[in-house]
Amino acid sequence: MREIKLGNTAMSVPQIVVGCMRLADKSPEEMNRFLHLAMEQGAYYFDQADIYGGGRSEEVFGQAMASDASLRREDMILQSKCGINTKAAVQHYDLSAKYIINAVEGSLKRLQTDYLDVLLLHRPDALTEPEEVAEAFDRLEREGKVLRFGVSNYRPMQIELLKKSVKQDLIINQLQFSLAVSNMVANGMESNMTSDGAIDRDGSVLDYSRVHDITIQAWSPFQMPAWRGCFIGSEEYPALNLVLDKLSAKYGVSATTIAAAWILRHPANMQLITGTAGEKRLQEIIAAADIRLSREEWYELYLSAGHPLP
Repeated sequence: MREIKLGNTAMSVPQIVVGCMRLADKSPEEMNRFLHLAMEQGAYYFDQADIYGGGRSEEVFGQAMASDASLRREDMILQSKCGINTKAAVQHYDLSAKYIINAVEGSLKRLQTDYLDVLLLHRPDALTEPEEVAEAFDRLEREGKVLRFGVSNYRPMQIELLKKSVKQDLIINQLQFSLAVSNMVANGMESNMTSDGAIDRDGSVLDYSRVHDITIQAWSPFQMPAWRGCFIGSEEYPALNLVLDKLSAKYGVSATTIAAAWILRHPANMQLITGTAGEKRLQEIIAAADIRLSREEWYELYLSAGHPLP
C-alpha cells in the first residue's frame, strides 16, 4: 500500500481509507473478517461518523475489535465525524461545543476506544461560532480524546473562519470527488472560460488545500452527479466506460481500480475513501494504490468523462 504524509504532519498514512458508512448491517463476525481483510492489505485507516447507521456502524466496529485481540487499537487509525443532528424533531447541523463533545463521547463509547486519531466536522453549520468549536477542540485534545482535527465539505473561507479561534491545525478536508464529479479540477482547467466547468463552486478548495498542506479525502469516488448511482457500467457514460475497460485490460485490473487510480494520480496526494461493504470491491479499490497512470491516460479518462480542454 502506498502511503503519504497526512496534512502538515510527519504521520505516514495509507492512500486508501476504509469508509464505514455502509457497514452498519454487518454482524460482528462479518465486520471482523472485513477488518482483517483491509488491514492485511495495508488499509488500516478507518473513517466513521456518528450518524452512520444511526451509530450502528461504530458499534459493530467496536464489538468486532473487542472480540478479537489480534485487532489491536494501536495498529489502526480511527477517524470519525460529527455535527449532523438526526435525532432532533428537525434534522439540523450543530457545531456547538456541547454537541461536539457529546458526539465524541458517544463515538468513543460505541467504538470501545479511549481516543480518536482524527475528528472531522461533518458539514459546515450556518450558525457556527468558531469560539465554541475551539472550546470543544481544546477540551478534547487536553483530555486525550482526540489527537488531530479536520473538516468535511468545507470551503476555504469557512476553514479560515474557524482558524480565527481554533489553534489546532486542520489537516483534512473530506470532499466529493470522482471522474464524474470533478468540478474542483475543472474550474481550474477551464479558468477564464464561459463554460459550466469554469464556475468555481468551492472557492478553489483544491489549490487552497495544496497551499496549506491539507489532505483531501475523496468521498463517493465512483458516484455520478445528483446521486444517480455509480458511473462504472452506466449507460450515461459510454465513452468513459470504454476507456476504463481499455485501461483495465492493459493493467489487468478492474474498471473500479482504474477509476480509483485516476484520483490517486493527482499530485495533491489525496486519500480515497472506499465506502463499500463488499470484500471483492474493497480489494479492487485497494489495488489502485499500486497503479500510477500516465499523464496521457489521466487526461484520456478526464476527457472521456465529458470534461473539455479549453
